[in-house]
Amino acid sequence: MSNPLRFSVSTFHRTLTWLILIASLWANGLIDASGQSTVAPDGPPIDFNRQIRPILAENCFYCHGQDANHRAAELRLDIGEDAIASGAIVPHDPEASEMIARIGTEDPDSQMPPPSSNRQLSAEQKELLRRWIAQGATYQEHWAFIPPVRPTLPDKIDERWARNPIDRFVAALAAEQGMSVSPEAPREILIKRIYADLLGLPPTPAEVAQFVADSDPLAYENLVDRLLSNPHYGERMALPWLDAARYADSNGFQQDGDTWQWIWRDWVVQALNDDLPFDQFSIWQLAGDLLPEATNEQKIASAFNRNHLLNGEGGAIPEEQRFVVLFDRIDTTSTNWLGLTMACAQCHDHKYDPLTMVDYYALMDAFNRVDEQGVPRYFSSRIRVDTPFVELPTEENRQRIADYEQKIQVARERSELATAAAFAGWRDGFLAHVIREGNDQWPEELERLLLIPKADRSSEQQQQLDQQLRQYFDQTVLATLKPQLPAFADLDRWQNELNQYRSDQIPRVMIMSDANPRQTHVLSRGEYLKPMDVVQFDTPKSLPPLPAEFPRNRLGFARWLFLPEHPLTARVQVNRLWQQFFGDGLVVTPEDFGVQSEYPLHKELLDWLAVEYRESGWRTKALVRLMVTSSTYRQASVVTTEAWERDPRNAFLTRARRLRLPSLVLRDWALATAGLLDSRIGGMPVYPYQPDGVWESLAITKERDFTYPKSSGVDLYRRSLYTFWRRTVGPSNMFDAANRQTCRVRTSITSTPLHALTMLNDPTWVEAARMLAQRTLREQPADLPEQLKLVFRRVLCREATDGELERLTAAYHKQRAHYQTHSAAAQEWLSVGQAPPDTELDPITLAALGNVCLAILNLDEAMTRQ
Repeated sequence: MSNPLRFSVSTFHRTLTWLILIASLWANGLIDASGQSTVAPDGPPIDFNRQIRPILAENCFYCHGQDANHRAAELRLDIGEDAIASGAIVPHDPEASEMIARIGTEDPDSQMPPPSSNRQLSAEQKELLRRWIAQGATYQEHWAFIPPVRPTLPDKIDERWARNPIDRFVAALAAEQGMSVSPEAPREILIKRIYADLLGLPPTPAEVAQFVADSDPLAYENLVDRLLSNPHYGERMALPWLDAARYADSNGFQQDGDTWQWIWRDWVVQALNDDLPFDQFSIWQLAGDLLPEATNEQKIASAFNRNHLLNGEGGAIPEEQRFVVLFDRIDTTSTNWLGLTMACAQCHDHKYDPLTMVDYYALMDAFNRVDEQGVPRYFSSRIRVDTPFVELPTEENRQRIADYEQKIQVARERSELATAAAFAGWRDGFLAHVIREGNDQWPEELERLLLIPKADRSSEQQQQLDQQLRQYFDQTVLATLKPQLPAFADLDRWQNELNQYRSDQIPRVMIMSDANPRQTHVLSRGEYLKPMDVVQFDTPKSLPPLPAEFPRNRLGFARWLFLPEHPLTARVQVNRLWQQFFGDGLVVTPEDFGVQSEYPLHKELLDWLAVEYRESGWRTKALVRLMVTSSTYRQASVVTTEAWERDPRNAFLTRARRLRLPSLVLRDWALATAGLLDSRIGGMPVYPYQPDGVWESLAITKERDFTYPKSSGVDLYRRSLYTFWRRTVGPSNMFDAANRQTCRVRTSITSTPLHALTMLNDPTWVEAARMLAQRTLREQPADLPEQLKLVFRRVLCREATDGELERLTAAYHKQRAHYQTHSAAAQEWLSVGQAPPDTELDPITLAALGNVCLAILNLDEAMTRQ
């Protein structure tokens, strides 16, 4: 940085300067005896956290923040005392403040931020800083590091609109802005919305009709209660958690060995259905293995932190890879529960947040005790997992093993009989031709006994001779005879098959363990070969201390997260749930609650929800119910021109947001409307339709076969949650999905031609459209308008308008005319997918209606949660 400020910031100097400054301000009448400003405020009061900190964090803290190794001019602007002691800020006197001079100068050698930083303050930001200093330059602790306190509910609102506390906060803020909240959405839209959000599946036309006609004032609340108790709720709610946990069914990298982590996935679904309180849900996943007398279920939960990449490539250095896993573990844990970018402190003190390298590695010490190698262990050409793991044989496994063991026992008995017969024959021949002079290849004891004439041997010597002969036979002769004895071939075969079955088919879930505690060091620049100071487990110093009675391990850390005074955990989880139902979090950066995050517009609402969540026992279903039964959630998504111009992002929550459904939900929706969906819950991953050779790029060696093992039968139509997720090549028809290689907590929605091409051509959607048409023709065999209406009700959950029916009818006739002259094309289209077409139906009619169904599945409204 050119011509940097150079100030001394020793403790003595800061204190002395601060005292002189106070005396000067008091002497000049700028403050009173209590230290309060006597200067009239320049405009409305400025909020440091909301208005000033974002400017400083974006433009100043990188060089003048807490990272001592990168700090320029020994100047800190993130701590008020230091900034004032240095003279950079003189409260109540902008003109005497070096900061104001530097941000206002045109001299490139003195200008701040320097031109080389590619940062530039706007005129509005400069004026805001000037006014803030004129008002006294009051600093505040970053809002996210202050424990939430339940705020008072706003009372000046439209009581007719507000159903619960959420609405009171939203309505009050909207009124302050002179904006109006929206009325409730029509019931057809509401039921589609809530089914998409809570189940990820469509309601049936009968369910829609029943809800629309229900005159009970609590009809909607009753519907929500039914969905919360539906077992498919856990499947839908698990989707974002799997993204956050970087869950996949393989290790990644070239070998990309398969794992058994799907057992943890099933645990998540069940825990969500059971409404396991979030504190227990978290403690089990972070330290379930350390709980007293931990059950298998609790150990399985700890697999959360074993869902990481594992590098099994030949050149991988195990210890280096172990540290790669450790770093990922800290990043994933801190993102999920703290909402902080702790990974920034791996190589240096965090440049923005109060997180040091010592904080980082002290926390890592709790995770540096796992008895893992860093690289996967070979079990079969398919399965590669690392220790520690828990074996969980299924009933099918036990039965198969018992079958093998029975076959092995039979083969062993036969081989023993064959061995006995072979020995008897060999012994007789051997004794008949034995040379009395002896043989130097015989064991000494055998030779001694053989040289005793048979007539002179005692019974004991004869018994010893038989034993020696059998031992000699087993050790030197039997191996040459085995290939001639079929019983041994059977024994080897069944034993090998059992070993292969155990290695390839017995579930082994990678879990956590503290069986191998290690010494943890701060690592220079994060390099595992450059250890520095030794550290012991501790929580970050800028957050509440770990209680003395808590164990100093992962279990202590997990319990610390749920201290009443913890400022982050409840806010972070509430924000993630809000994002799931409203599109954006109340903090729009769910992965970062640090000083670079955007100040939450609805901070009071966030804090009220965080306290409510904590004080209600961390009951997630109760919090979800509160959110989705609010008037805020139930608003129509129709937007006026004025509202769009004033608030295009819907930051003030005065309407519902239209959100495109996740691709995993879109696939399930299509299968369900077609009557294809297999609704079984849990189980091994399946392999639905994928392009030919989708894994071919992994087949670099002949070490294993990477041919895609496409499922058959009902397994083709299981929910997307159960699709095998190869970490190197994710499912190609699930666009905008997380890559599952790192933790992701913010949804990502893009719009590219590939999405449309997938939904128009992928066998899943084509087959679903065909089967939807087939189902419709069976239920409404003769009436085209009624057929189109039924498809509309199944997919869009509402009645089609006359104009829509007119366009759909025209599309149907156009398709029918095409297929009447291209019957081979109709047969080709009907042949897509494994489900056979109904031969009793006219193929031309079926293909024409099927194409219309495909078009309806591809409507914007079909892909959107309105």
